[in-house]
Amino acid sequence: MALSMHRDSKQMDSSKYVRYTPEQVEALERVYSECPKPSSMRRQQLTRECPILSNIEPKQIKVWFQNRRCREKQRKEASRLQTVNRKLTAMNKLLMEENDRLQKQVSQLVYENGYMRQLQGASATTTDTSCESVVASGQHQQQQNPTPQHLQRDANNPAGLLAIAEETLAEFLSKATGTAVDWVQMIGMKPGPDSIGIVAVSRNCSGVAARACGLVCLEPTKVAEILKDRPSWFRDCRYLDVLSVIPTANGGTIELIYMQTYAPTTLASARDFWTLRYTTSMEDGSLVICERSLTSSTGGPAGPPVTSFSRAEMLPSGYLIRPYEGGGSIIHIVDHIDLDVWSVPEVLRPLYESSKILAQKMTIASLRHVRQIAQETNGEIRYDGGRQPAVLRTFSQRLCRGFNEAVNGFADDGWSLMGSDGMEDVTIVVNSSPSKFLGSQYNTSMLPTFGGGVLCAKASMLLQNVPPALLVRFLREHRSEWADYGVDAYSAACLKASPYGVPCARTGGVPCSQVILPLAHTVEAEEFLEVVRLEGHAFSPEDVALAPDMYLLQLCSGVDENVGGACAQLVFAPIDETFADDAPLLPSGFRVIPLNPKADGPAATRTLDLASMLEVRSGGARSAGEADSNNYDLRSVLIIAFQFTFENHLQDNVAAMARQYVRSVVGSVQRVAMAIAPSRLSSLMSPKPLPGSPEALILARWICQSYRIHTGGELLQAESQSGDSILKQLWCHPDAIMCCSLKTNASPLFTFANQAGLDMLETTLLALQDMMLDKILDEAGRKILCSEFSKIMQQGFGHLPAGICVSSMSRPVSYEQAIAWKVLDDDNSNHCLAFIFINWSFV
Repeated sequence: MALSMHRDSKQMDSSKYVRYTPEQVEALERVYSECPKPSSMRRQQLTRECPILSNIEPKQIKVWFQNRRCREKQRKEASRLQTVNRKLTAMNKLLMEENDRLQKQVSQLVYENGYMRQLQGASATTTDTSCESVVASGQHQQQQNPTPQHLQRDANNPAGLLAIAEETLAEFLSKATGTAVDWVQMIGMKPGPDSIGIVAVSRNCSGVAARACGLVCLEPTKVAEILKDRPSWFRDCRYLDVLSVIPTANGGTIELIYMQTYAPTTLASARDFWTLRYTTSMEDGSLVICERSLTSSTGGPAGPPVTSFSRAEMLPSGYLIRPYEGGGSIIHIVDHIDLDVWSVPEVLRPLYESSKILAQKMTIASLRHVRQIAQETNGEIRYDGGRQPAVLRTFSQRLCRGFNEAVNGFADDGWSLMGSDGMEDVTIVVNSSPSKFLGSQYNTSMLPTFGGGVLCAKASMLLQNVPPALLVRFLREHRSEWADYGVDAYSAACLKASPYGVPCARTGGVPCSQVILPLAHTVEAEEFLEVVRLEGHAFSPEDVALAPDMYLLQLCSGVDENVGGACAQLVFAPIDETFADDAPLLPSGFRVIPLNPKADGPAATRTLDLASMLEVRSGGARSAGEADSNNYDLRSVLIIAFQFTFENHLQDNVAAMARQYVRSVVGSVQRVAMAIAPSRLSSLMSPKPLPGSPEALILARWICQSYRIHTGGELLQAESQSGDSILKQLWCHPDAIMCCSLKTNASPLFTFANQAGLDMLETTLLALQDMMLDKILDEAGRKILCSEFSKIMQQGFGHLPAGICVSSMSRPVSYEQAIAWKVLDDDNSNHCLAFIFINWSFV
């Protein structure tokens, strides 16, 4: 026996040091490439099929595969660590350069501060002389830094354009790596090897400017190619035309470009640009693409701007792309634009004078797009046999572009304004020949063969103290709160070339539920592309089984509340079951753009139609409620646009339906906005759905009366015992109070919540009635409630310890304590179960 054990141990030891011939290794590698982890049966089969492996024990082959997998894992880990090390080295270099730039900026500010103090000290005795010296120094500086007009007298020749290009290059580099602009880092944009990069916005400069630095794993030439294709990543770019390309003696190119951009809202004109773009190489191997506007004296157009557009100015901007070890690039981006802010209504000016908005729409968007393509190119994004990432990006671009077309409604695309019905809250535009903006390949499948077109109903609203990200998340998760599924069915029928008809308004039918099927998301998950399946819409319970499902392609972006200045958007378009890559899309949806706070803002407790807001501003009069409130700190503008196809003989009917539908959506959004506004402002409001409702008044009295009976304490400190006073105080109570039904055979459903309760659950009074108690409690909370339930029913109340619950949007909410008690009616019968969650907050 001892001899046998010795023999076995000798064989095991010998298996560790087996030397394989090259032929044997080659045979094993072939198997490994097909199956890195073969089963015992497969290994035995291998020794039988390969004569060169017949003298190797199966255990030895098993050890070889284990070692081979270990080497592969080590190789991948080493490669990953090398990549991370290269990124850290490049990021360290970038941060050191940024630190040097900041040091220069500090030194310059200190010098300017000392110079200003010197001027102030000398002004009392040498006022006239100092003025002359200032004028002289200004003239000297002007001679040293001549403007483009001084550099060239004839900008229509290549030499003059090259002079403009070289100055543009110098000014751009001074902004990208120097101190020409006073940059301030954007909050929440922390640098790191896996972050978007270093992002800063301008302070105290003409126009609006943003700057970003980041790393991407692409060659500089590829990065330059992507960034120059502005329509592929700049969602607001409608049209870009390179009018001429002029090669330069240093190997670069000068391009004369005309570009049109969309307006973000329905209440301001779009912008266009005439620019010169200069592409050249630096001595250190870096690529530079810089750009600036041209005026009539610098080679630009002499005539007036194009109809429907206002001329904007691009100050020296561009991209500095430097190679770094490992085949990647360090990108410096500067966007500096003057959007002619004084040409837009006062209430919209923050959209045109905010550097944060520019940073989100242009600077960060370009960097994210390059990083997205880099990850796709390097195989870091898996699509598991589905659609290619490039196809999904095209869908996102088409949805955004189609929505922008709907919001703007350009006349040269065939849109014309339709007469109103006496109210100006909803605008209707019609396009009877939409081939230009839809594309000819879509017309046959979307429009009737015997005449028809596209109709768009749109409206704008000013929202008070409603976080854009929170509102869009709610609209996405709770479609039943605002959507009319009859209209959804109408849009789906249009895709299938079904007979056209005007859908009915809500008729109390059986609502369908939505299922969100994710398709893709971007690198930082700031944008989601998904398919929404609307299941089984029917007008009676008997028809549910026969009701077909409907599908929407949906794009949701800007739902991260921590990103400052971000636009939140929910855009969708009906699709059929086939969902082809070239499927026709007619997008509709919502866009919420934050506005910077203004001291003379309107009331924080109202959600207004934006058109009426403009009328109030122009009239100069404000209501007493508006004049009293200037303490709010968040405003945003909401744009709603819905598109429909129609037949010519049904145009008026479809227009009437569209007006009614958009007005109902506006009303729903107003209710949602009031419901999700922060509690500190809701305390100023009386609950809209509750006043005048005897059921609410009685329930409020029962809740407070039962609390006093069971606990011996007062829930409210009411000065008056009238029903109105109790209801108002209950509604405005800072802690979350809610009631749920007492059902023994099913999970309790919520029936009522005060404003703090609705805020905690992130829902509305209407949607609250579909929520179950066990869905908001975590597992620990459910166990505690089950163990305490009999005690609560016997004693009438019970205390629950601190815990975690979940809102309707799946956000965790912590609370310090909860109290549950039975609510008795006037006959002392059990009516419902009430809860109060004390000191709750989102985790």
